[in-house]
Amino acid sequence: MKTAKEGLLLSWRKSQLSGKLKTKALSVLKKVFGYDDFRPMQQEIVLSVANGKDTLALLPTGGGKSICFQVPALMQEGICIVVSPLIALMKDQVDNLRQRGILAAAIYSGMRKREIDTTLDNCIYGNYKFLYVSPERLRTDLFIERFKKMNVSLVAIDEAHCISQWGYDFRPPYLEIAKLREYQPDVPFIALTASATPKVREDIIGKLGLRSPGLFVKSFARKNLSYSVRKVENKLEKAIEILKRVNGSAIVYVRSRKGCKELAVALYQLGISATYYHAGLDKETREVRQLDWKNNKIRVMVATNAFGMGIDKPDVRLVIHVDMPENLENYYQEAGRAGRDEWKAFAVILYHDRDLELLQERAEQAYPPIDFIKRVYQSLANYYRIAVGSSLMVSYDFDITAFTNIYNLDVLLTYHALKILQEEGMVELNEGFYSASSFHFLVDQKELYGYQIAQASLDPVIKVLLRMHGGELFTEYIKIHEEKIASILNMPEGHVVKLLERIENLGIGAYNKKKDKPQVTFLTPRFDAGRLPLNVKRIAERRENSVSKAKSMVQYIENGVLCRTLQILSYFGEEKDEPCGICDVCLENKKSGSFGGHLDEMRVRLVKTLNTGALFTYKELLSEAGLSNEDDDALELLRQMEEEGLLISMEDGRIKKNAE
Repeated sequence: MKTAKEGLLLSWRKSQLSGKLKTKALSVLKKVFGYDDFRPMQQEIVLSVANGKDTLALLPTGGGKSICFQVPALMQEGICIVVSPLIALMKDQVDNLRQRGILAAAIYSGMRKREIDTTLDNCIYGNYKFLYVSPERLRTDLFIERFKKMNVSLVAIDEAHCISQWGYDFRPPYLEIAKLREYQPDVPFIALTASATPKVREDIIGKLGLRSPGLFVKSFARKNLSYSVRKVENKLEKAIEILKRVNGSAIVYVRSRKGCKELAVALYQLGISATYYHAGLDKETREVRQLDWKNNKIRVMVATNAFGMGIDKPDVRLVIHVDMPENLENYYQEAGRAGRDEWKAFAVILYHDRDLELLQERAEQAYPPIDFIKRVYQSLANYYRIAVGSSLMVSYDFDITAFTNIYNLDVLLTYHALKILQEEGMVELNEGFYSASSFHFLVDQKELYGYQIAQASLDPVIKVLLRMHGGELFTEYIKIHEEKIASILNMPEGHVVKLLERIENLGIGAYNKKKDKPQVTFLTPRFDAGRLPLNVKRIAERRENSVSKAKSMVQYIENGVLCRTLQILSYFGEEKDEPCGICDVCLENKKSGSFGGHLDEMRVRLVKTLNTGALFTYKELLSEAGLSNEDDDALELLRQMEEEGLLISMEDGRIKKNAE
């Protein structure tokens, strides 16, 4: 038993260690990421991980989850393994880290075995700090054997709700993550997600085998985000009306690619700067449109839910859902892309009665009959001529329209069947897949020089590759751009491609051509469709779960009595009694006098101040009106006055009187 003196000494030592870790964490944050301080709750999560403690962190969309594992990983020796199901997000984070001078790599479907092999070797013998992997890769012998040899400092599991059958995006391969502990039992885990109910949180802790984890749950409340639901006859007219009343950048979500284009064209023809985005567009078009929108050259992005993940644009003022999301988890994430700069923003759902029926119908259709799922699987095998027992981790270009036409399959049901096969860990469908060309020399510099002399026609392209990328080409696969090489050599791009292919055929280098089509990947050796090991009971439970979540979404839309924020908080297991004061329900309550008459005097002061014609931040406006910016009622009144059209917000967040 410790004496009082020993206890005090231990406490002092812990305090000293905590202080050193905090100083080191802030140093990494500043040096690598350029931030002076952490966002709320980030520091506590970082210190929990840095102390070697298993951690579960729930941070809403835009809360800065990546910092929570990147900073502690950079504070210590070794490599951090990051498990993520989102290929586009993996690539973005790897690119961002490399731009900051940090060695990071990713392994995902669509890569050749030889490239994976090289990447894993570099993570053992090179000075790599991060390896991003899709969960499916964890099950392969190739990965497991290399993982055993790595100096792993941390395993970070992003989108951790995917491990739970009761989540909205279940992925059986996530269940394999806990097995990593068999090979490196002392490595801490951090699980991160933006939205998880209490039931899902328990599942995450249990199925990942987290040991006495530090649990950090940031409130799901967004004080600056006003939620509204509008029942309308004409969604286009209402959307235009809202876009005219709320200035600044906006996202309008729709379900279908066709509807996406049609709505964007209609907005553009009516004088609103708009474009559209969906996974069916080629990569270059998607990138140009995304960049134009991020740089405010385009005001409104009309998009399917393929748009938004990982997009760092804090000044979105408005998110409109013209079609309803499948569940409140998706809605919370998509709506949460508004107002990340903590200035006021709006999230609006437009609906009519038929939408509510369709939402519940779609929830049931999302799980087609088992026989149909088997038929789709057999058709895939026939389509690519895959023999039973082959094609493990092999990816193929996939055109769902051509595929369904050949086999006379319903497109929507086929899409859902593929998603179930993905949930069951058998195939993976990437709708917006893009992989840049990459190149890696397979011979050393001395041998390469010999080839340059013997194969004179290859010499120019080899020299350009070396000049552009240097010695890294001998150690890893490097992204290359054929058009740039062609421009330097003043030759057609097609000729450059042929030269690179010849280099590969000679065994001098490995050349992976870029891909820009949807991909389907077989995650297991091909099964006999008649014996397809589908978990029928789990699929039935998932169907019920989907229907239940759709009902919760309908209840949220139809409930015009309870504050919208309180409804969302309750769904995610957060108990709070005080209404937000800024959603459509709260504003309606205020109009009916539910919030008390003392707001009248405040309104007079605010109108008088606004009549000066000046521009104010909301704090400046309250100060000039002789009101406290700590007064929640004053802030609520500002929201109401904006809803009534008495004041408007500029793109930079400042407020002025509405002159109209």
